[in-house]
Amino acid sequence: MNSQEQRPTDLRRYRRQTERRLAIAVVFCLLFVGGGLVALIYGSGAAVMAVSCLLLGCAIFALLWFILTLMQWWVKRE
Repeated sequence: MNSQEQRPTDLRRYRRQTERRLAIAVVFCLLFVGGGLVALIYGSGAAVMAVSCLLLGCAIFALLWFILTLMQWWVKRE
């Protein structure tokens, strides 16, 4: 291992950052890649409806992620 490539010292913080980045990547892929493909294949009218449905899916995903994060905080507090 190179002297510049050191292992992170706070692995829990690193895991939280990674989970947050993955959650953002999922939302990005759902909205922009999915909406873009629908717009490319079916047109702009269908893309508006698809993006609105994908926003609902992203909201459900964000709600579940928030609940799990809240549960983790609650267990760690006790």
